Amino acid sequence: MPKETAVYTHGHHESVLRSHRWRTAANSAGYLLGELRPGMAVLDVGCGPGTITADLAALVAPGRVTAVDTGTGILEQAAAVAAERGLENVEFAVADVHALDFPDDSFDIVHAHQVLQHVGDPVQALREMRRVCRPGGVVAARDSDYAAMAWFPETSGLSEWQEVYRRVARANGGEPDAGRMLLSWARQAGFPDITPTAAAWCFATPETRAWWSGLWADRTTDSVYAELAVRGGHASTEQLTAIAATWRGWGVEDDGWFMVPHGEVLCRG
Repeated sequence: MPKETAVYTHGHHESVLRSHRWRTAANSAGYLLGELRPGMAVLDVGCGPGTITADLAALVAPGRVTAVDTGTGILEQAAAVAAERGLENVEFAVADVHALDFPDDSFDIVHAHQVLQHVGDPVQALREMRRVCRPGGVVAARDSDYAAMAWFPETSGLSEWQEVYRRVARANGGEPDAGRMLLSWARQAGFPDITPTAAAWCFATPETRAWWSGLWADRTTDSVYAELAVRGGHASTEQLTAIAATWRGWGVEDDGWFMVPHGEVLCRG
């Protein structure tokens, strides 16, 4: 497929949105919070269902947040979240991060959470994010790293899940191990000043284990990802059913522990 063309591996199945709606600025953009000030103009790229977007809008009010994604359906959900919170400083638009429809130097902050792993050309995406960011502003990106995910107890079923997911994501034109590559991509995009960091989500309480394992079990059998895995010959329906059962079994382990590491970059210049 062309370099800038990639298929969004997850889709917007309920099991995917169950995860995305959990995300907040605190648990998913903590590295950026110290840069935010009231009155700023923010671009939130790949906003999804809008929970992080709404947090950013509250933090920069009376400044404005422009939230973009690739389809109107998910933007309608994001707009509903903003409306429920009484936020009037958010606007929404369909956009392609490889070619943003905004003038140069339009925003103080340009933010992308779990986006660059899904695009066909992450360096071009960062160049565009840099173009629309004002001098002195910040481009912020955070992505997970599937190869570095870790869990206990060890189970071959989750190792199989990890391998299948990474194959599917790469076949779709994405990079599932994007977290470790953000610094390199930002350098290639021409940023002279980059602050790289890392952070992690951890699911290790009975409630978080049940939630995380349940959404991945459902995603493995019922989402766009499942369809793409079978259609692309990466796994059979029977394999995916067995992987989902492994997820559910891990979710009830008394000592179950799962870590999702993320790479982060704050880019200036």
